[in-house]
Amino acid sequence: MNTFTAELIGTAILILLGNGVVANVVLQHSKGANSGWIVITFGWAIAVFVPVFMVGSYSGAHINPAVTLGFLLKGTVTAAEAGVYLAGQMLGAMLGSSLVWLHYRLHLAATPDPDLKRALFCTSPAIPHTFQNFISEVMGTFVLVLAVFFITGATVGDQAASLGALDALPVALVVLGIGLSLGGTTGYAINPARDLGPRIMHRLLPMPNKGSSEWHYAWIPVVGPLTGAALAALLHSVLVG
Repeated sequence: MNTFTAELIGTAILILLGNGVVANVVLQHSKGANSGWIVITFGWAIAVFVPVFMVGSYSGAHINPAVTLGFLLKGTVTAAEAGVYLAGQMLGAMLGSSLVWLHYRLHLAATPDPDLKRALFCTSPAIPHTFQNFISEVMGTFVLVLAVFFITGATVGDQAASLGALDALPVALVVLGIGLSLGGTTGYAINPARDLGPRIMHRLLPMPNKGSSEWHYAWIPVVGPLTGAALAALLHSVLVG
């Protein structure tokens, strides 16, 4: 399996399971309706565990442009390789989001609140505040990418550094910790593809009373995670090399 295919499949599974647990909790008449934030955070941790375990040996299971940027800045991947990763991640996120829509289509139709419909596609802040929301995404992604560097033992120019199947559980636990501790402000996108791809599909897919895709906010879960990843790469290089 090549890198593009692995990242497409891995990111699609990430979004199918991750946004799927959100749909299960927030949509009306779901068996998991109103089961709460703990279910969502555990669901997202498992959503990370599964694709990292599946495709880690094929692509390193970045499944996140912020992780790819971090490895690019560390010299683990080239710019051309990063483009392949990004293409697979974006298309995978759009595919995974479409599968969530297909799976929960009847529940989407039965849920009148457009904010709840949008929640199973993309993130939004609990308290809208541009600077604070941006900082939240920077901090969450900084923790994720810095942890990934230490888990993989990445050093500058080490092209062997990448996530493998044995790293699936540690990375999933990092994501669980971020969600439980830092996720309450913005919904912890910490992944540009995870937010932008499904937001595009929210705009394109048919559903009754779906409301706005909130494009005015969309730059924050893209630029914030990329900034956090760059800061993590800088700090790790200073500390470790």
